[in-house]
Amino acid sequence: MKTYFKKFLCILLALSLAFSIPAEIAAAPAKSAKRQTPLSKNGRLKVKKASLVNSKGKPVILKGVSTHGINWFPEYVNPDTFKTLRDKWNVNCIRLAMYTEDYNGYCSGGSKKELKSLIDKGVKYAAELGMYVIIDWHILNDSNPNKHKKQAVSFFKEMAKKYRKNKNVMYEICNEPNGNTRWKDIKSYAKSVIKAIRTYDKKNVILVGTPTWSQDVDTAADSPIKGYSNLMYSFHFYAATHKDSYRSKVDKAVKKGLPVFVSEFGISESSGNGKINKSEANKWIKFLKKRKISFVCWNLSNKNESCALLKSSCKKTKGFKSSDLSAAGKWFKKVL
Repeated sequence: MKTYFKKFLCILLALSLAFSIPAEIAAAPAKSAKRQTPLSKNGRLKVKKASLVNSKGKPVILKGVSTHGINWFPEYVNPDTFKTLRDKWNVNCIRLAMYTEDYNGYCSGGSKKELKSLIDKGVKYAAELGMYVIIDWHILNDSNPNKHKKQAVSFFKEMAKKYRKNKNVMYEICNEPNGNTRWKDIKSYAKSVIKAIRTYDKKNVILVGTPTWSQDVDTAADSPIKGYSNLMYSFHFYAATHKDSYRSKVDKAVKKGLPVFVSEFGISESSGNGKINKSEANKWIKFLKKRKISFVCWNLSNKNESCALLKSSCKKTKGFKSSDLSAAGKWFKKVL
């Protein structure tokens, strides 16, 4: 009986060894799922009625950061900066601000080759990280976009031809028309630039500036541009200056069906400096989220002014700690 029992135990031992899982396989970690990026989640964006939507038609809110002028602060156009903003701040969009006249701008003696190279790098890094990117023709001191209309048409034709297959690209064709620039003037300019873009890029979203530093979206809503799809209209605000009456302007435009995109805002005074107003800034964010309006914060730099997100003492371009951030930077990171 003992002999049979021993044989039985031997058979059980043999079977357990035959079907056991090797230790190195059992200890191997499961493969981690590939990270889902904003772009892989939403695909190419488009405009549906008054909303920005993803490839499946669902509303999307882009929460972005704008560089300062890339002709002034080129060091922030790098993959580590963008990755920090994506992974640590929850940013899904980068705005590449290229001044046209100011600070060795594209139309005032700046190196066109170097500026376009920076844009190319910015688009590439954003695409690799699955982020959206806005190519911003940043008029300011030139006031009326028609001043450099010929160069704008040529520039955006080149950009559209180059990036038409990129699903993450958007074009902002005139940052802040100002002075005495009327909507009629902007509309004329926009039609020419939009036509140039649509010659090559039929789908990517185009942002059109509005009068008075991109604040008169209500005026644009009375006479929007016809004949093209995937157009949105820029609205800019600075929370310490622009309050309820400006929110009313946005509301009027949205109620008329105008697709509004806040491509630049700050929590300082309209100069970009002076005091900050977190209370009004919080009102704005609540207002925008309720209406599913995208917003891009100005600006990622260490310039010594209230709207800069970094302290002037911060020399980093990645891995920003709380001690590196300005009051505006700490507020925006918390919002995100």
